[in-house]
Amino acid sequence: MIFDGSPFGRQMEDEDSGSDFDRIFWALNDGVQPRDPVSLPDSMPEPIPFIGSRDLVVLPNMVIPIIVARPRSLAALDSAMAGDRLIFVSASRPSSPGDGEDDPVYTIGTVCLIVKNFRNPDGKARVILHGLFRGRIERWVDREPFDRVKAVPRPDSPFVKTIQAEALMRQVVEQTEKLFQLNPVLSPELLSVIQSTEDPGILSYLIASNLGIRSFDLQKIYENRRPLPRLQRVLYFLNREISLLNAKRKIQQDAKGEIDRNQRDYFLREQLRAIQKELSEGPESSGDTASFAEKIGESGMPKRVRGEADRQLERFSRLHPESAEAAVVRTYLEWLIDLPWKPNPPARIDLGKARRILDRDHRGLSKVKERILEYLAVRTLNPEGRPPILCFLGPPGVGKTSLGQSVAKTVGKPFVRVSLGGIHDEAEIRGHRRTYVGALPGRILQGMKQAGVTDPVFMLDELDKVGTDFRGDPYNALLEVLDPEQNRNFSDHYLNVPYDLSRVLFLATANTIDTLPGPLQDRLEIIVIPGYSEEEKKDIAEHHLWPRQRREHGIQARRAILDGEALTQIIREYTREAGVRGLERVLGTLCRKIAVQTLNGEKGSLKVRTDSLETFLGTPPFRDVSEERKPLVGVVRGLAWTPAGGDLLFVEATLMKGRGHLTVTGKLGDVMQESAQAALTYVRSNPAAFGVETDFWNRKDIHLHVPEGAIPKDGPSAGITMAVAIASAASGRPVRGDVAMTGEITLRGRVLPIGGLKEKLLAARRFGVREVIIPSENERDLSEIPSEIRESLTIVPVKRMEEVFRRAFSDASKDDHGT
Repeated sequence: MIFDGSPFGRQMEDEDSGSDFDRIFWALNDGVQPRDPVSLPDSMPEPIPFIGSRDLVVLPNMVIPIIVARPRSLAALDSAMAGDRLIFVSASRPSSPGDGEDDPVYTIGTVCLIVKNFRNPDGKARVILHGLFRGRIERWVDREPFDRVKAVPRPDSPFVKTIQAEALMRQVVEQTEKLFQLNPVLSPELLSVIQSTEDPGILSYLIASNLGIRSFDLQKIYENRRPLPRLQRVLYFLNREISLLNAKRKIQQDAKGEIDRNQRDYFLREQLRAIQKELSEGPESSGDTASFAEKIGESGMPKRVRGEADRQLERFSRLHPESAEAAVVRTYLEWLIDLPWKPNPPARIDLGKARRILDRDHRGLSKVKERILEYLAVRTLNPEGRPPILCFLGPPGVGKTSLGQSVAKTVGKPFVRVSLGGIHDEAEIRGHRRTYVGALPGRILQGMKQAGVTDPVFMLDELDKVGTDFRGDPYNALLEVLDPEQNRNFSDHYLNVPYDLSRVLFLATANTIDTLPGPLQDRLEIIVIPGYSEEEKKDIAEHHLWPRQRREHGIQARRAILDGEALTQIIREYTREAGVRGLERVLGTLCRKIAVQTLNGEKGSLKVRTDSLETFLGTPPFRDVSEERKPLVGVVRGLAWTPAGGDLLFVEATLMKGRGHLTVTGKLGDVMQESAQAALTYVRSNPAAFGVETDFWNRKDIHLHVPEGAIPKDGPSAGITMAVAIASAASGRPVRGDVAMTGEITLRGRVLPIGGLKEKLLAARRFGVREVIIPSENERDLSEIPSEIRESLTIVPVKRMEEVFRRAFSDASKDDHGT
């Protein structure tokens, strides 16, 4: 607007003069100019009529049509038209919208000029308002018969035109141009007005009035008298509107593209259907439907499963072959057809042949083989019976999985192995529901499809390494698989039909049963495979491992000869394990060295002897150290059971000045720490037995340590070992270096039985121990120990700690000289 030096000009410029008012009116009213010339008064009337607007903020330089319906507002409008045509307009607060007499309104509003006033036949008035300038209500003058207020102008604060101000205005204009490109509804004439406006205050009003800003936010902008901060706020809403329009355009383009694709596919399918009709051909899936129907009829499915297969086949025939749903149904039908459904006639097992196969494939393990033959005999006599599930328990490398393969050979059935190590999802056992993308049956039915028969030998390997998390408990699913009462109707989530697993010969393997739930252990018959003796390892290496490694490395038998003494040294000094897996790796290393020498042109046979082992294999990692066999004060050799077999455990004790405190280190578990406390209490309660004074422990602290502190250790069987170490440190008497012991101690000095005796005796023999002290109640377990182990060790059963001390401390000096 252009005025004569004050907020109220004398007369608006001529219509052809290109005033702001004319340009704005033309832009917002489709170029229609007012018929009558508009004159502005010399001063603001006092008081001025008032109209409250609903959800509308009228800005200066804004030309806007409104409809006036309330009698009070119509009376205020008539009063303004009778005078100088000025009226004060203010927006209602959002808490109580409306224009009633009790409606709260903002005190900041706009003094407007009534450009046009049309009365409708229904009494309502259509009014075109032109916002002139901002004003503030100081007080209400009248409320009847219409509202009149005393208002004062609230002009913008002066501003200095700086580089920053010019940059802000350019940024606003550029963003406005982008907005007009995205929104074709906006008038191009309005853009011309905005581009030619140089006043930041007027520019902010022009843009804000066309952004669709909420009345609350627009009122906040309007109340700001500083032009540049107000324009900065308008820029924020301008950028927001552009972002919304860009997102809207992208959504429309994506939706239009999807509609176009669907229409194209529809027309192509209709054309294809018409062509097929003209050629008298059926749909593309008719051949697949006929093939599926034939295979379903030949599969031997039970009645209930056949009904589900027919239902899915009918559904498949109605689907378009290229649709995603058809692919899901096709995969489901293929799984139903590929699974074995027809039961095979029971085969009679030749126990003599089975025994020969087991003896050929496995050395030793006589009790294990005997139990397997009993199991096979029962299945032969009663194929419909429900025998227990055999679980081979033992350390790695003892032949648990190969035993299952041998069982499959004896019964002449396919062998299926499923490794359960690391499984956390129940769906790995039961399968995924078909609602998921890429769903498949669980590993049980995948194994049955792989076997191709209803009665394979099915091994669940690494049963103890199944995990549990938020996706479910796989052990609960295995309960149904391994329970003979339930697996006749095993339900996989993918197939959703019952499948009979009762004919499957299930076997399982595990390194430990500590992690298995009780209900699952109840369904298993545990067969312990403790490990191999030195003689058994040597026999296995000579008849199985060494020939197999020679074949795999392409070395002829006459080219590489392994001396028996060299093999014994490899077992003793290069491997210390319960199984033979590490032994096979060492033999593989030996074959690789021989293969290199062969290609280097060395002629003749190569015999591996003890004196050449270090040339091939390097320094032995487990060579005996003489210091370990010397009698030492406070150092005792114990025996421990681990999932990898038995192991030798050194327990060290030392004394220092103190007040009788006990320190235990070596990453010991709670049970083992309690055993240390019990051992110390027993030794302290019998000072005379060790030649120490009564108040000895009040002056000494004791530190008990078990080396290899990074390895967790627990269990009660080291109780007597700790007691001997403490007694040795207190009395200064050395403990024999060729004695190892195991047993739980009580406060009264009794020695209680332990578990894992065979593994511990095997470990004692591996480490060159000559005498082993065991609880007397474990003497009955010696019948299960191989004779070669019993004959190579002096096994001393004891009942009380007094007997342990006599055996541990006796002949110490003689032992130091090599006995």
